[in-house]
Amino acid sequence: MNGLAERIDAALPQTQCTRCGYPDCRSYAVAVARNEAGINQCPPGGAEGVQRLAALTGRPPLALDPACGTEGPMTVAVIDENWCIGCTLCIKACPTDAIVGTHKRMHTVLPQHCTGCDLCLPVCPVDCIQMQPVSGGRTGWAAWSAEQADHARSRYNWHQRRVARAGAEHQTRQDAQAAHKLAHLAEHSKHTDPQVLDQKRALIEAALARARAARGGSTGV
Repeated sequence: MNGLAERIDAALPQTQCTRCGYPDCRSYAVAVARNEAGINQCPPGGAEGVQRLAALTGRPPLALDPACGTEGPMTVAVIDENWCIGCTLCIKACPTDAIVGTHKRMHTVLPQHCTGCDLCLPVCPVDCIQMQPVSGGRTGWAAWSAEQADHARSRYNWHQRRVARAGAEHQTRQDAQAAHKLAHLAEHSKHTDPQVLDQKRALIEAALARARAARGGSTGV
């Protein structure tokens, strides 16, 4: 990320809400720096956020793009424990790991980590999550401090590393299972025909090769 993109990213509220049309604040900052996105696509930043990006990019200020949403107060997700079924979908959707819980157990929100991104709402199958305003009449940057933005960025970065690590560990386990099956194919297979076993062996070897290629040729994490 170049210098301008870094300054733009630092001027964003870091809610990671994707309302701008990009997967996270960092991606939006890069797009703005490349002149591929407008400076008016961040509803959580509000009108002041547009002014900040205008000053950084030298572009004229614009009204918020209504297709991205409207400026509003800071909100925090609250889960109704009477309806939560413990599906974990909201946990997976949260960009800052602000929701805790386990499968078939009630989930809860850690409000100090919630950015009000709303990403947990559409994935909840029982509509047991509500967003509650916590900033009164204050909206945009008036409702969201630089310290909160820094904290949200740190939480999101940690979330990204955790997800990547979990994915790598899962892939390693799958590779180990496939390698074990390959090494003991004959004894674990119902087939005794050497030709059939060779075909199955070729399929497993091809799957392992694809997995290694996806990781850039590495045989491990």
